[in-house]
Amino acid sequence: MTRMTIRRILRCANNVNSNIGRRLFRSDKEDNCQVVACSERYEALADIRVSVPHIYGDYSQEYQESLVNPEEYWAKAAEEIVWHKKWNRVLDNSNPPFTKWFSGGMLNTCYNALDRHVDSGRGNQTAIIYDSPITKSKKELTYGELLDQVSRLAQTLIIHGVKTGDRVLIYMPMVPEAIVAMMAVVRIGAVHSLVFGGFASRELATRIRHCRPKVIITASCGIEPNRLVRYKPILNEALSISGVVPNKVIMLQRKDLETAEMKNSIDEDWEEAISRRGHDAVPVESNDPLYILYTSGTTGSPKGVQRPTGGHTVVLPWTMKKIYGMAPGERWWAASDLGWVVGHSFICYAPLLAGCTTLIYEGKPVGTPDPGQFSRVVSENRINSMFTAPTALRAIKGEDRNFTFGRKYDISCLRSIFVAGEHCDYETRFWAEEKFQVPLLDNWWQTETGHPITAACIGLGDSPRPPRDSSGRPVPGWNVRIVDENGRELERGELGRIVCKTPLPPGSFSTLFEADEKYKEIYFSRFPGYYDTMDAGMMDEEGRVYVMAREDDVINVAGHRLSTSALEEAILEHQHIVEAAVVGAPDQMKGEIPIGLYVTTSDCEKEEEQLNKEVVALVRRMIGPVAAFRLAAKVQSLPKTRSGKIARKSISDLARSKLVKVPPTIEDASVYIEIKKALQKLGYALEAPYPK
Repeated sequence: MTRMTIRRILRCANNVNSNIGRRLFRSDKEDNCQVVACSERYEALADIRVSVPHIYGDYSQEYQESLVNPEEYWAKAAEEIVWHKKWNRVLDNSNPPFTKWFSGGMLNTCYNALDRHVDSGRGNQTAIIYDSPITKSKKELTYGELLDQVSRLAQTLIIHGVKTGDRVLIYMPMVPEAIVAMMAVVRIGAVHSLVFGGFASRELATRIRHCRPKVIITASCGIEPNRLVRYKPILNEALSISGVVPNKVIMLQRKDLETAEMKNSIDEDWEEAISRRGHDAVPVESNDPLYILYTSGTTGSPKGVQRPTGGHTVVLPWTMKKIYGMAPGERWWAASDLGWVVGHSFICYAPLLAGCTTLIYEGKPVGTPDPGQFSRVVSENRINSMFTAPTALRAIKGEDRNFTFGRKYDISCLRSIFVAGEHCDYETRFWAEEKFQVPLLDNWWQTETGHPITAACIGLGDSPRPPRDSSGRPVPGWNVRIVDENGRELERGELGRIVCKTPLPPGSFSTLFEADEKYKEIYFSRFPGYYDTMDAGMMDEEGRVYVMAREDDVINVAGHRLSTSALEEAILEHQHIVEAAVVGAPDQMKGEIPIGLYVTTSDCEKEEEQLNKEVVALVRRMIGPVAAFRLAAKVQSLPKTRSGKIARKSISDLARSKLVKVPPTIEDASVYIEIKKALQKLGYALEAPYPK
């Protein structure tokens, strides 16, 4: 980091509304020492491996072209895939915000992900690696083997009455058969809705009732480190609650783990389902839906994000090249779950459309059986680049701070680690780069967008070592602005709402399933002409975006807008703290004040009272008195979704004595009991009922 870059960040921090600089750098004489110290730490990593062997263009040129001539730009990208029939019009924005891309074009996503590679002579290349430390098993599928299974299952779906546009619900664990199911559905022009394996019956019933699937594909069980999750009883109860009777339930028997009894006449065994002859790919119109992915974030009722076929098929292989710098035949690992958007986009579709090898990991970053598993997976499978969540890296850091387990493996094949899903704090970023010896690159996007809004586009020659707090520059196609609550564009360095000018680029969602008005109201009504990301952040002088928090997580302390992630970053500077959550709580004098909850390393022996004093002092040193931070408490764990996001709003609601309905995506709901007790010690949640 150059001194010029540091000065730019400090200038951004001069505005009270901008906390990006204040997180790491203060503005008095002592701050100069802090700046130099941070700079020296950063420069100490100058010898980490920085390898970008594939450059596919120039970022500045391509970004400008994507905004000035979007039709020409995306038509060029669309030439990279196979079309059954060419489009009539690249961009149709005659009915905003319902933008259409490649109107009139006919194509099939499965054909482009599988048949195209087999036809070009690469059928023997590994398509999927399955690595499961929980079941102690590994296997690989070539593109030819994957295509064979997919086409056979597609034929079975046709036999069971699934037609173009029909929905098929998939309720599966992290196994290759889940990708087989996804591809088989889109092969015949149907629409899949993949639900995270292990969702409780009522949440599953909500999704079944909403999308009314013709067929459901499931497995006998999923497996967690300490227990089996029996899917069939959950599914049977969900069907009973929903009142929906599908034509067929196809079930994968995991015989080495659990064999579920198939009592119903509509049940069919997976092996029988893939024993039939294959079925050819069925072309669909570019704007026909490919899948429905239900999302509620951490609050609210589920929304069915609907992804159009053409834009999705064009953009995802483009991202593998232009953003991540990957080439066909290289090995990629997205350490996520297929049930989340990262799993849809970057475990299944993007790597296969790009002709890469994708890895499915059935395990955890720690505890299955040790915190060295990420290094083992990279080493044994020769992974070139990977994608994960900051939460996973914090978990590894918390249990293997010295990288004792991780350094057992040769990970020299790894070029870069990409993170998304939640803000990556400076300490975790620095630790990960030091231990894995590769750049850690943030990118920011959402379920709705389907691929990154901002990133370090290393495939376009962007710096593989951008400023450490930045989530990158806008990806080509995304016209990003920072506005105030009235929609007025803010100066560089000011904290505000992040919005994206319409029309949105190909690959983003086209509507919500059977809820067009809801789509317009939620995302496009507050700032006409813009997509409302509902995230808060700022943009620096070089156009890099800093995503600070969800808008709900920006707290107002005596008129000063503060980002919770800025405060969390300061807390995480403590050597014994691995996770932190800051929420706003009511205060008579200041309106709101921040409360901090934190999790310590396993080897921390300090008393909580002493830790609290150190945490408060740390925040006051790094953020300043304006934060009014004086309340902190230690907890064993924080409520997190299975995708790694901390459910801050539910903590804030609890602090306000509101009834908290635990989101169905929370991995361990029992943590709320301790969270409530911790808040009560601080004088909050005194009237709060226990979460439901």
